[in-house]
Amino acid sequence: MQAIIDWLVNLMEVIGAPGVGLAILAENLFPPIPSEVVLPLAGFTVAQGSLNFASVFIWSLIGSVAGAYLLYGLGAWLGAKRLRAIAEWMWLVKGSDVDNALAWFDKYGKVSVFFGRLIPGVRSLISIPAGLDRMNLLAFGLWTTLGSAIWNAILITLGYFLGDNWHIVEEYVNTYSNVVYLILALIIVGILAFFIRRAMKDRAAGSPDTTR
Repeated sequence: MQAIIDWLVNLMEVIGAPGVGLAILAENLFPPIPSEVVLPLAGFTVAQGSLNFASVFIWSLIGSVAGAYLLYGLGAWLGAKRLRAIAEWMWLVKGSDVDNALAWFDKYGKVSVFFGRLIPGVRSLISIPAGLDRMNLLAFGLWTTLGSAIWNAILITLGYFLGDNWHIVEEYVNTYSNVVYLILALIIVGILAFFIRRAMKDRAAGSPDTTR
């Protein structure tokens, strides 16, 4: 983590606020770079007078949206057809599950993208199903921008007011993240249980080919 902090400090010293944007772009593509470190540190730097709050916020937003669009492109490139083929190859999963998931995203995609930008770990990944679903580019950009603006503004502001204690933000965000991850893990276990139960029913009904 210290290596990341040193890199960020050096980046901001060399190119200023655009360095924050580059760091957030990297955070979107490489989740091990945490925004809960990048943005509070940027806020602390603003408090020291080295950077301007507005420019840091704008560049962080540019980095967030740019990274989201790149991952959207990855999802669009993968496409529903490839994903169905992968699903048919996998154990327990069916191609129809992909269609059901995309139908769900058609209905709740905008809300998912918005709130997804407020959840560490999910912030980046939510862009991939949006690309798979070929969500309207303008709508995707709008909801990504809104969610990212809230997240970025909160973390930059906390770093600004906490000063030398900016690193405390990471501790609280980690606690928040752990709760979210626990909920997601329970959901995944529930989905897995559903798939296993369905496979057992298919096998009992004499449809072994659907269980793969």
